[in-house]
Amino acid sequence: MPSLKSIKKRISSTKSTRQITKAMKMVSAAKLRRAQEAVVAARPFSNKLQQVIGSLARREDQDTHPLLAQRGQGKALIVLVTSDRGLCGGFNGNVSKAVERHIRSNPDGFEQIDLLLIGRKGNDYLKRRPGMTIFKVYENLLGTGQVSYAPASLIGQELVGLFESEQYDAVFLAFNAFRSAISQEPHIVPLLPVAPLTAEKETAEEYLADYIYEPNVTEVLSQLLPKYVEVQIFRAFLESVASEHGARMSAMDSASKNATEMIGKLTLQYNRARQAAITKELMEIISGAESIK
Repeated sequence: MPSLKSIKKRISSTKSTRQITKAMKMVSAAKLRRAQEAVVAARPFSNKLQQVIGSLARREDQDTHPLLAQRGQGKALIVLVTSDRGLCGGFNGNVSKAVERHIRSNPDGFEQIDLLLIGRKGNDYLKRRPGMTIFKVYENLLGTGQVSYAPASLIGQELVGLFESEQYDAVFLAFNAFRSAISQEPHIVPLLPVAPLTAEKETAEEYLADYIYEPNVTEVLSQLLPKYVEVQIFRAFLESVASEHGARMSAMDSASKNATEMIGKLTLQYNRARQAAITKELMEIISGAESIK
């Protein structure tokens, strides 16, 4: 049976841990509010831009711009967005495992699938998995939690260059989509080539309408399509950061509750051990008194 000193030490260390988890929960809750506002503000623009670009891609030929070209099932690149820190439950593991399953099943039949990893945790998981080819790793890109457009723009320009140079024939984006503070859903969505909208996704009025390009279609698409890639990456960053804070807040809340429960059990164990020690001492005193008689 553990000594009173060791039980008391465990109680003290568990209380210290609970203070840390409570503080982390409060910090994540404060950051989550700002991150959620940023995601909600970015979604309408991102969705509308995706709709417009998809509509343009449906109307124009693939030869109009390199980012519209459908090249077949050669090499593909998956851009995985995870966090640089842990203590956020299954946030990193869920999306990393979803990407691993996607690569192993290879539903589109690509000859080779490489990975571009954003975040240390995704790299820590996938670099030890057999059959995973890591092209490049970016760490501490979202470490501060304050997402700016500049990193998304640089990543977008790099992906556009890789696709236009025909180093990769398709690019996918994998991230945790923010649903609520307790719900994050792993998404793997096609990014390049730009996919046209299907007929059922367009209304009859939009389908019949024609666009007038100024100065010309090539110039407009050359400016609009790279911007579309950057905006989708920026949205993925915002979704991932909000999901991270929500997952960490939930994980730290569970950890605090578990610590409170453990403290209660340890306190009960301490009291029982203390009572047993006192009873033993009383029995020894009584036994000594009886022996003197």
